[in-house]
Amino acid sequence: MKDRLTNIVSNKKIILVIYILFALAASIQSLIGTKTYHEGGIVYNRYNNYTIFEKSFDHLKNYQDLYILYPEEHWDLYKYTPSFSVFFAAFNALPDWLGLSLWNLLNALVLLSAIYYLPRLSIFQKGCASIIVLIELMTSMQNQQSNALIAGLIVFSFGLLERNKSFWATLCIVFSIFIKLFGIVGFAIFLFYPQKWKSALYAIFWTAVLAVFPLLVIDVEQYTKLFYSYINLLKNDHEISYGYSVMGWLDSWFSLAINKNVIILIGVFIFLVPLCKFRFYTDFMFKYLVLTSVLLWIVIFNHKAESPTFILAMTGVALWFIQSEKNNLNITLFALAFVFTTLSPTDIFPRFIREEFVKPYVLKAVPCILIWVKIIYDMITLRKEVAPTPQ
Repeated sequence: MKDRLTNIVSNKKIILVIYILFALAASIQSLIGTKTYHEGGIVYNRYNNYTIFEKSFDHLKNYQDLYILYPEEHWDLYKYTPSFSVFFAAFNALPDWLGLSLWNLLNALVLLSAIYYLPRLSIFQKGCASIIVLIELMTSMQNQQSNALIAGLIVFSFGLLERNKSFWATLCIVFSIFIKLFGIVGFAIFLFYPQKWKSALYAIFWTAVLAVFPLLVIDVEQYTKLFYSYINLLKNDHEISYGYSVMGWLDSWFSLAINKNVIILIGVFIFLVPLCKFRFYTDFMFKYLVLTSVLLWIVIFNHKAESPTFILAMTGVALWFIQSEKNNLNITLFALAFVFTTLSPTDIFPRFIREEFVKPYVLKAVPCILIWVKIIYDMITLRKEVAPTPQ
């Protein structure tokens, strides 16, 4: 039985089929039925987030403000860049059932491909990581979110850098930033690779390319208006919530309403502490742990972190765990993450437990915070392997 399970997990084709089926299942589930966001409110479709993305291109080409409410079309605001609206032009041209399915498939397959592109991992380890993140991926796809795509782009950038392909690695990170700004943390990975000046030039090039995309659709005057509207949205968005984050954990557990910027600065400082070990910059495991730290940091220090955002964090958890020492502490931390981060939003947890304990006490985030601290510790205490002396 154990050998059979190992063979299944090690079979890339089986994992690929599972991912495709999950993406299609999430799409079908979203296409069925309608939804209201408050009693007596407007009735919307169940793939509201996809509608927000897809309709943004209509608003862009019609010279409308992307960053105001359009309640007759969808619930909530568009919170992405104008360039992302242009990216969604391809989906805008398709019927919703097809566009939504392709969108979920894109998210799933980019993440899966990125995991399998990682160097120095066995096919079994890659299969394990892919299975570990599957439920969290489903949560993201059921909400039609872009977070799996961002996770895949960041992981891809690491694999590309390890293969000396910094041109394409910078595209991955810059594109993730043009989806959600927190992707900028991914540039920390570039610190450990040579020819940083070349990577910087590539980043400038890709930023310029993606930044001018909206000018294919609108003029400079409208683009300028959208830029200021976007900045205003981000400014107001920063002030209104704690999310499933370190800030939310401190507030819900200890009633500590510390300024978010202070918490983020502390998080940056802790993140940077292990990076003082300059002689480890060529060590694969050290760089690999930085990748996992980035994936977790992006979520746990994000004041807007919601349940679908945690595909990023669980990707970091999965990649950390498959390479970690399987001692009692690491196994316990992983088990806590799988139970409270991955399973707590599902029907395995009764609704009253989710509403009375999981959400108020930010239990989805707590294991990820603990694992991030453990990763920082692992990086600080990491020792280079010493080759045996020839006899």
